[in-house]
Amino acid sequence: MSGESSPRFATIAVLGRPNVGKSTLLNALIGYKLCITASKPQTTRHRLLGVLTRPDAQLAFLDTPGIHRGQTRALNRALNRTAKAAGDEADISLWVLDVLRQDEEDEAVGQWLETQTKPLVIALNKIDRLADKSALLPMLSALQERYKPVSIVPVSALKTRGIDQLRDALLALAPAGEAQFDEDDITDRSEKFLAAERVREQVVRLLRDELPFSTTVEIENFQRDGNLLRLGAIIWVEREGQKAIVIGKGGAQLKTIGTQARQSLESLFGCKVHLETWVRVRENWSDDERALRRFGLDQI
Repeated sequence: MSGESSPRFATIAVLGRPNVGKSTLLNALIGYKLCITASKPQTTRHRLLGVLTRPDAQLAFLDTPGIHRGQTRALNRALNRTAKAAGDEADISLWVLDVLRQDEEDEAVGQWLETQTKPLVIALNKIDRLADKSALLPMLSALQERYKPVSIVPVSALKTRGIDQLRDALLALAPAGEAQFDEDDITDRSEKFLAAERVREQVVRLLRDELPFSTTVEIENFQRDGNLLRLGAIIWVEREGQKAIVIGKGGAQLKTIGTQARQSLESLFGCKVHLETWVRVRENWSDDERALRRFGLDQI
């Protein structure tokens, strides 16, 4: 019918160094807690798709691991490959920067983005924590002069400030195209994957200082029984000493992880959850290509 605009579709890679708030920003953009979050670098390990559907447009966001330097383990190499492959695939690059701190890892991401030809939007995150607002204008000018983004939007992902403006900037760049996902789709990931991530979120949050990167979670059992979901989760660590830390004295730490994960899972799935957890050791799994394949961490 004349007067109706053509539908638009775009994939958007959410890129940046570790711990700038990419996952929190994606959650804010789609209005749903899809990505797990924690105040620890490298919480995100997979490319995770989050879908925003509007009447005339659909945006498919790709949350990515933080691009980082100086790490040589197989896991770190895989994370960088995953992030850059998402950037290569996307129609639009959304670069997330921390307004309070920009360092050599941001510089490395910027140098890589300068080799890309697709539209670039910069989200300058954590503005709620910027005490001296007069510092914002020269920062915006310097970023605009160097990287020539289509737009720079100051935001607070945590406080959801500037999110509408950022969405509008991204929607304006979406090319003509049909929606690739159903109206009710939020992600293309399985419920089993999302369950493993919710358990791992609690491990990272509760043990972020003791075990920053040495754990992963595998769902061994996923069964629905009416309004009850029965889950069995294995928390993998690299050494026996780490197993003792996860379990805690008298099993107290593992019980806390299980309780908080169960509450998160019940919110996610909208039903009662019976969760069993075990802790197992696989020596040096984060530097073992075969182990990474088993845990789905080599996938782009």
